[in-house]
Amino acid sequence: MILGLGSDLCNIERIRNSLDRYGTRFEQRVFTEVELAKAAKRPHNYAPTLAKRFAAKEAFSKAVGTGFSRGVFMKDIGVVNAPSGAPTLALTGGAKARLDAMTPPGHVAKVHLTLTDDMPWAFAMVMIEAVPAEKEM
Repeated sequence: MILGLGSDLCNIERIRNSLDRYGTRFEQRVFTEVELAKAAKRPHNYAPTLAKRFAAKEAFSKAVGTGFSRGVFMKDIGVVNAPSGAPTLALTGGAKARLDAMTPPGHVAKVHLTLTDDMPWAFAMVMIEAVPAEKEM
């Protein structure tokens, strides 16, 4: 069953301006170390890489129905890659707690994430699915 769906469209120039204006302070407030390391490997696409991750955080906050309130913070939502290479989310703190609270007993939450960018836009969509625990893969 589908527990939540969220999407976000982010302007890459807005993220670039925040990086220029606030630098490390912005990076440390919003992004995980894994996300910053990934962006550092892409110096010519640094802002677009972070903009996609910013959009993913917004999309997740919409999918769980809280936005960035009730203990859900941006740094608790990290974009990582599954062993297959597909993007997914690593959740900690309030983001994980919110997902756990909305997952029905006997089920496991599975987060699906898609990311794309086309200057000047970055887009992310998150779908949260509950699957029976015995069918988890």
